[in-house]
Amino acid sequence: MIVVTGATGNVGRALVEALAAAGERVTATSRNVAAAAVPEGVLARPANLADPESLRPLLDGADALFLHDGGAGAGVLSPRDVLDVAKAGGVGRVVLLSSQGVATRPESPSHGIAMRAVEDAVQESGLDWTILRPGGFNTNSYAWIPSVRAERTVAAPFGDVSLPTVDPLDIAEVAAVALREDGHVGRIYTLTGPARTTPRQRAEAIGEAIGEPIRFVEQTLDEARAQMLQFMPEPVAETTLAVLGRPTAAEQQVSPDVERVLGRPAGAFADWARRNAAAFK
Repeated sequence: MIVVTGATGNVGRALVEALAAAGERVTATSRNVAAAAVPEGVLARPANLADPESLRPLLDGADALFLHDGGAGAGVLSPRDVLDVAKAGGVGRVVLLSSQGVATRPESPSHGIAMRAVEDAVQESGLDWTILRPGGFNTNSYAWIPSVRAERTVAAPFGDVSLPTVDPLDIAEVAAVALREDGHVGRIYTLTGPARTTPRQRAEAIGEAIGEPIRFVEQTLDEARAQMLQFMPEPVAETTLAVLGRPTAAEQQVSPDVERVLGRPAGAFADWARRNAAAFK
């Protein structure tokens, strides 16, 4: 059995579907997971990563664990306690969803320090481990849905700064391979899209996907910061703005790891936009 934490997120949901389609026994868990949100045959069990004991009944008898990074709350997790519960339940393999920021922003409290602590716990757990370090997600563009629907407008900072954002479906498929197949133990995979795109280009791709032009409005740094602070802690917002506006060479580099693992190129942003066009109409 494979336990998937963060099962209602962009990666976790796709991972649960991929594992179920492959015939695996899957338990999907998050704080608010419901049976109606998972494929038929998948067990949905609420639990909280911040409370490792809540995971014990789910992990008893499990073979493998997909460990979500905790998102903005990674700093409050006790990853060693979670992994101890997993080992006690019989788990032998763990795949961790981490962040590229562990390598590119090591001094960042949110992207570097907190996630490095989780990675260290995984690497020292005694379990067979694989670590996934994605860059920015294509699904971050969901933040544009209200303005696209209402005004066919996208507002974002750094309109012409490019990054190789990644399709969460690709992350999920890499995770499924690492959970099910040998040959990935002790590997750290950096996951990106196949090419760099700018916010302006991503807005254009969404417009093409829905069949209507999208007007791009470039935000100032202060405007973007004020908007981000409405839904993320200040350290996360500051690091995010630094990545978006002043990316390092490593953050702009296209990684071959998706193709190496899956045997196909990573999905392009335009393909993601077409697949998710209904969300923006």
